[in-house]
Amino acid sequence: MSLNVSATTHIPLAEDADTKRLGEQLALTLKPGDCVALVGDLGAGKSTLARAFIRAMAEDDELEVPSPTFTIVQSYALRIPVHHLDLYRLSDVSELDELGLDEMLKDGICLIEWPDIAEQDLPRESLLTLQLEHSGSGRLATLNGPARILDRLKRVIEISDFLQKAGHGTAKRRFLSGDASSRAYETILPQDGPGLILMDWPTPPKGAIIQDGKTYAEIAHIAQTPPAFIAIGHYLASNGLAAPAIHATDIDKGLLLLEDLGRDGVLDEAGNPIAERYLESVSALAKLHALKTPGILPVENTETYSIPGFDRAAMKVEVSLLIDWYLPWKRGSAASQDERDDYFAIWDGLIDEIADSEKNLLLRDFHSPNIIWRDEKSGTDKVGLIDFQDAMIGPTAYDVASLVQDARVTIPQALSDRLLEHYIQQRHQQSDGFDEVKFRDAFAIMATQRNCKLAGIWVRLMQRDGKPGYMRHMPRTMTYLQAVLKNDRLSPLRDWLIKADIGIL
Repeated sequence: MSLNVSATTHIPLAEDADTKRLGEQLALTLKPGDCVALVGDLGAGKSTLARAFIRAMAEDDELEVPSPTFTIVQSYALRIPVHHLDLYRLSDVSELDELGLDEMLKDGICLIEWPDIAEQDLPRESLLTLQLEHSGSGRLATLNGPARILDRLKRVIEISDFLQKAGHGTAKRRFLSGDASSRAYETILPQDGPGLILMDWPTPPKGAIIQDGKTYAEIAHIAQTPPAFIAIGHYLASNGLAAPAIHATDIDKGLLLLEDLGRDGVLDEAGNPIAERYLESVSALAKLHALKTPGILPVENTETYSIPGFDRAAMKVEVSLLIDWYLPWKRGSAASQDERDDYFAIWDGLIDEIADSEKNLLLRDFHSPNIIWRDEKSGTDKVGLIDFQDAMIGPTAYDVASLVQDARVTIPQALSDRLLEHYIQQRHQQSDGFDEVKFRDAFAIMATQRNCKLAGIWVRLMQRDGKPGYMRHMPRTMTYLQAVLKNDRLSPLRDWLIKADIGIL
């Protein structure tokens, strides 16, 4: 049950370690704009909790965290900026404006000790009040605040319970990343043994119905629950590909504890592609695409997972992003009905052209963010695979396009050509039945399909989701799209794009 805005929750803290753990849990809970009012008598544990919070945010157990009693505010430039305030010596609430509390909260988090003097001036919509008091031989934490903050904390505590059951209750937890989906990741650091990765995958809310009673995610076959990841992961690992081992699961709660494959990727320190690593990644794709993947895979116990097909509806709903988001953003007006009809008729024709192309398991987002380089391994075992839960059965050329035209990094044309030829060479070596001509045609069409989708996604992330940073990928996406549109099979789409006057050609 979600915590209400006015709800109060109590957390017993038997010893200092529990107070520190609550501080670490808050470091995984709070987001920019959140403000915590720490209330309690001297010795109640406010400084202990604040110090644990700041050290967890800094990922440094030895970080010096001085009291802000005399400086009033102590600021830390961390993953999220943190401002630790002590208002005990504040003589008048007007001094709070001079400190710039509103400015601190624009992109940071504030921890405020002795907040009483400024109680009426604290941001009620983002204020979590945390009272610490002695209780028996320990302490009691009482929290009250907005539902969205308390629900986040509830989730963090659920994960603590999951880790306890998995035998890692004393492990340190550190934020790793969040992605464009509902998933988030933590690094789990046991007291002994290698680090692990926690995948936090709560079931996302159902999206808006857009077509035939289905949401975009349903039509595009975007995985919504962990069985997809578990089934695909087991399949990849059982066939000699480097997917992370799965150490513990709670499917109902959307929690997975995974092997940590490492942090090295396929880019150098300047963000440029490392040719050797991309070439080995191509070899891993060739190895995967040569397999004959069954359509149904085991999950756990007797549960199974049916791999969705990259069907016509999925391909068309993805390319609809260009006409629904990119076109009106670029042109300043929506597409006419005739333009829409012509656009989708062209795609129907292109999809028909790849009806007899090779189809097998494709990972869907096989590009630099989802490849871990394991230098200590050999061959394709160097290529660690993550984020493959949206895998489908479809034209294998799609995966090659996603790597050769990496959405997040510029692949020079010479390297792009080299990667494509390397893949084709590998497939010829694996089988005499590989049809290179059909593959090249499918590559051009699938690369075009993917880039049309991405052009729309970048605009949607900016306009709908408030994430303008993704627009930095737009020039690269346009360059990739222009390159593949030179294929003669894409001439109807080329003509449509020129007529639409949206700056692609």
